[in-house]
Amino acid sequence: MNFYIIIPAHNEASSIALTLDSLVNQTLKPKRLVVVNDNSTDRTRDIIEAYATKHPCIELVNSKSSNEHLPGSKIINAFYKGFETLDENYNVLCKFDADLIFPLNYLEQIANHFDKNPKLGMAAGFCYIEKGDEWMLENLTRKDHIRGALKAYRKECFLQIGKLKPSMGWDTVDELLAKFYGWDILTDESLHVKHLKPTGISYNKGSKYLQGEAMYKMRYGFKITLISALKLAYKKRSFQLFKDYLAGYFLAKKNKIDFLVTEDEGLFIRNLRWKGILGKLKK
Repeated sequence: MNFYIIIPAHNEASSIALTLDSLVNQTLKPKRLVVVNDNSTDRTRDIIEAYATKHPCIELVNSKSSNEHLPGSKIINAFYKGFETLDENYNVLCKFDADLIFPLNYLEQIANHFDKNPKLGMAAGFCYIEKGDEWMLENLTRKDHIRGALKAYRKECFLQIGKLKPSMGWDTVDELLAKFYGWDILTDESLHVKHLKPTGISYNKGSKYLQGEAMYKMRYGFKITLISALKLAYKKRSFQLFKDYLAGYFLAKKNKIDFLVTEDEGLFIRNLRWKGILGKLKK
């Protein structure tokens, strides 16, 4: 099973070597590993070049973009700079972050999951962050959700969902569309991936409305957006975030921003979300 990996990297000099070490030493080697140096101003490029010299599977792509770290669009635009360099000889395509340390059997175990289930469209392990002397689960979302930091797609699923959307919420809409097309999604609790920089640490203030905008673009509708905003704000212990999420939703609606999904896909997504909400209420 051929694994192609794309890693967008912006100012990741402190972590990119650790990520690359963990990938080149996998029990199942990646066939291609493209690292996109996205307008870095530190030593990220030099480090990637050094690894590319030692390891034929690694390729450096340099890309220029804004230094503004808006979640979604920046990282996916960088991802596509790497994707453009690939051929079609892959079975699994991975989008990984540049601040992860993978267990050495990670790709082999993910390959086993894909081999066992031909309807498996996406698979991943779990992110762990360091707290004191321990590595603890980065518990930001449901355990059946694959984090944007470590996505692995079966080729056919990746193409059928229309690849990745350059928008906040891309790592949710990809799963929803995979389910729409009948693909299974799997998270393996035995695969602990060390996440060196907690999610959102480098997001700027300009991104505060994007979560609500993403809910609009996924055709959640107001009621599901309200419930989702309450849940997310409660988890992060911030009433201000709740207000920002709703403001983002209504701004997107007012400006008639383009949706990420079709009407039929949106109907499926709303039904799926209501099923999950009502299922939790019955417990």
